Amino acid sequence: MSYPLRMFAAFLLCVTMMSTTLSAENAPAVTDIAGVQAVISAQMEAFKRDDGQVAFAFAAPDIRKMFATPEILMAMVRQQYAPVYRPRYIEYLEPVVADNHILQPLILTGENGITVVARYVLKRQEDGDWWYHQRHA
Repeated sequence: MSYPLRMFAAFLLCVTMMSTTLSAENAPAVTDIAGVQAVISAQMEAFKRDDGQVAFAFAAPDIRKMFATPEILMAMVRQQYAPVYRPRYIEYLEPVVADNHILQPLILTGENGITVVARYVLKRQEDGDWWYHQRHA
């Protein structure tokens, strides 16, 4: 897998690399799928609004460390991931689960007309949520 593809897979909402093999036999629960897709949609909506604070809040701790600030994260997404930054078309594909991880693939077409398959890997957190987030007062 190329470096950009690995970064893309790890970048958005990926908490840890999965250590087990994913299997279609391990279908995620409907509520888990809905939760995962809601998180992905919320982060993409934050990108559309140029709301770096909210987009950054959905990022995993390792991703936050890697990009350090919401501004750096937003600049990277704008420059390198146009379909994620401003998707014209989004289609969620069938997710797969392994342990406490869900791999959610989706098809995205950006404003530039380029279509990609994005793979989001989310891990259930101790509080039951599917992403790492900050609580806002």
